[in-house]
Amino acid sequence: MKIFYLVLLFQASLQLECDKEITAHVGGEFILKCKYGINHFLYSKKYWCRGPSRSNCEIVADSENSRNTHRSQVIDLNRRGLFVKVTNLRFDDAGAYWVGIDKIYADIMTQVKVIITEVPVSKPRLWPLSSLVDRPTCWGKSVTLRCGCAKGTGVRYAWYQHIDRKDFLLHKSSDLYLHCGAVQKDCSYFCIGSNDISSEKSELISVQVLMPANSSCIYVVNIQGQPIYDCADRMSTTTVTTPTLTSCLVIMNISDNTRNQSLQLNETTQGFFFIRSLTGLPLWYILLRWSSFLALLIIICTAVKCTRRRYKKYANQKKNIHCRRIYHACQ
Repeated sequence: MKIFYLVLLFQASLQLECDKEITAHVGGEFILKCKYGINHFLYSKKYWCRGPSRSNCEIVADSENSRNTHRSQVIDLNRRGLFVKVTNLRFDDAGAYWVGIDKIYADIMTQVKVIITEVPVSKPRLWPLSSLVDRPTCWGKSVTLRCGCAKGTGVRYAWYQHIDRKDFLLHKSSDLYLHCGAVQKDCSYFCIGSNDISSEKSELISVQVLMPANSSCIYVVNIQGQPIYDCADRMSTTTVTTPTLTSCLVIMNISDNTRNQSLQLNETTQGFFFIRSLTGLPLWYILLRWSSFLALLIIICTAVKCTRRRYKKYANQKKNIHCRRIYHACQ
């Protein structure tokens, strides 16, 4: 009996040839091409059935369109071959199938194994949920970054921190929440999207810490494809601030005619030339500007005064000459 079964399989393999295994992605489609003996089975019905064995197989579609579904088709193109097309694949479509040809006494059948896998993930793209054009990080505000793959099914996301040439897993999520407490020093972040069959890594996000959280919390986030910005103006108004006034007690002995007494003088030291006024400019700059203005004003006043003197002297000379002419004329 086993020998007879093997002979039937051998004859079937000669009369009907198909791929033994086909792999496709969920949501996609596949087309299985087969060859068969045109001289013997040109007008025979061909079918596509599902089941673990020849005797236990449920016909899904056939070449006469009597059992074709909206997802499965059997297309007989005669000499060009026999095609089985299945679309909109689902995970439950995986399993054992058979391609068969109607024949008296015993059909010609060959088994095909269908494997359905996840769609491979594409390279993750990174973007902020709020715009970076307003530079919120320059004022220590938090930023949420999102990781997403344009292609892929069943994608799982994980965020990593790259620091000191090492990668550390932060959490498994599509979002990364950056805030002053989490950003301590310069580092990079990246996201990995993966499923059961593939894995892809995103571009690096560069985070530069200009001032730590215990100061004013200023940091810059650079993402490829996003606007590039800096916090130079914020740094210029933050780094040169009014220095902390430091007080020291200096004890001075003052001699009097009647008695000696010790006085405690509270001396305040501060960077005078770096004190900022209400306008945010250093005091030395304001003094220099007003001094220049005052010098220019003095020069202008002097020039005007000299001009008036010259004009007055010239007028007196002209008047004297006129008087002399009149005097000579009278003589």
